[in-house]
Amino acid sequence: YKLLKIANMVGGGGEAKIMISEGKVLVNNKVAVQKRKKIRRGDIIEYNGVIIEVAYNPSKKSAEFISTVVSANKKSKKKKRVNSKAPVIASAASTEPSTEGSKSKSISL
Repeated sequence: YKLLKIANMVGGGGEAKIMISEGKVLVNNKVAVQKRKKIRRGDIIEYNGVIIEVAYNPSKKSAEFISTVVSANKKSKKKKRVNSKAPVIASAASTEPSTEGSKSKSISL
């Protein structure tokens, strides 16, 4: 499933796993059933009409190759999460006695 993510054939790992479990991914013209199958040089992966022949030997990853793939993935992905932490405002001191003892409360707007 990671190869499908790196090749931008799917939106994410979850989508890749679903496509594999539904039998929509072929490895060497056979339906892939393993989500974490080892892919080797010369393997042919087919998904959604796109065919990829693996020419890279994954056992000899160089640091330069890894950083290139990581930086390419970071540039192509859009931020999905927005920083949504609202500021926490402490409640004003009340003139009424609290029934909770000395516990203080904070509210989030």
